Amino acid sequence: MTLKPDFLVGDDSLSEYRGIRVESPSGELHLRFFIPSRAEFALLATGIREVIELSPDRITPIPNASPLLLGTLNLRGRVIWVADLGQFLGDATPLNTDRAEIPVIAIEETDTIVGLAVDSIGGMDWLDVLQTIAPTNIPDTMAPFLRGEWVSNNNSGNLRLLDQTAILRSARWAG
Repeated sequence: MTLKPDFLVGDDSLSEYRGIRVESPSGELHLRFFIPSRAEFALLATGIREVIELSPDRITPIPNASPLLLGTLNLRGRVIWVADLGQFLGDATPLNTDRAEIPVIAIEETDTIVGLAVDSIGGMDWLDVLQTIAPTNIPDTMAPFLRGEWVSNNNSGNLRLLDQTAILRSARWAG
């Protein structure tokens, strides 16, 4: 690789090169997604192991388990629990599992992995956590799992930031 001097000059050398404007992302990378009630949430990308779309028959139901849990999934040789995230957060609308594929977000902290089944994936965005405000008009069942929310300017609803650590460490998994 040859170093070109015009890449290395000035503080703004990477922001503009040969007339092409390159924007530096601000904030941190987040995954946006929806639960069945169409409420939109985000998770910090660094806490996500992977996102998979899988057939509902790949989730093995477990008898007498918590109603929040859809069952277990074999993820590359590791068995993980899969939960209906909307139900976990106290949403009244259950996840429709009668469809071809269900998006599952595998979140991880140390040796704990949980799969969160959601209605749909919205995409990845660079979001500034410092721009969040305290969540408003939220159910008490959801409050412990929110870090904040970004206010929408187009009346589409606020984007709520979830705390993966609080979700993984929740006593709700016990039943």
